[in-house]
This record gives sequence, C-alpha cells and structure tokens, in this order.
Amino acid sequence: MKLRAMTVMILAALAAAGSTLAQTPDSAPPPDRQAAREAMMKACTGDIQSLCADKQGREMMMCLRGNSTKLSPGCSDAMAKMPMRPPGAAPPAQ
Repeated sequence: MKLRAMTVMILAALAAAGSTLAQTPDSAPPPDRQAAREAMMKACTGDIQSLCADKQGREMMMCLRGNSTKLSPGCSDAMAKMPMRPPGAAPPAQ
C-alpha cells in the first residue's frame, strides 16, 4: 500500500512540474531585437513578397539573406541593423 501511495505522489509531482513548465511563456526576444525585427519586416515587405513569398519564419530570413544583392536599399539597411543571435543560441520557437 505504501508503494502505491508513493507512486501516486511521484506521478502527481511530475504532472505538476510538467504543467508548470508548459505554462512558462517562451522567453521573449529582448526589446531591441523585437524593435529591429519589426522595422525589418516593415522595410522588407515588398522584398518578401517578390523574393520569398513562399517562406515563413527562419526560412524567410534565410531567403532574404540569400538574396541580399537583390534587396531594396531600405530592406538591406534594416537587415544590417538586425542584432545577431549569440553563437549556440536556439532560434525562437515558431
């Protein structure tokens, strides 16, 4: 009986820990990175539509970088102002 009660307590603790982790919000990007991203999205809207319309998220960013010689001057400037992610940092969840 004690073993069963202990098993139930361990399972309850694991479930509580899992739900706590599930409720923790993803770490939001720093405000400077978020502002730079918003400015880039605004400046690059036309470039995204013409060069990378079928891409989203990370693939869209890679597409823009891969087409850097074709970007409009405003988009190119906005891309240059994007802060670089530290080496080894995980990309944001999408």
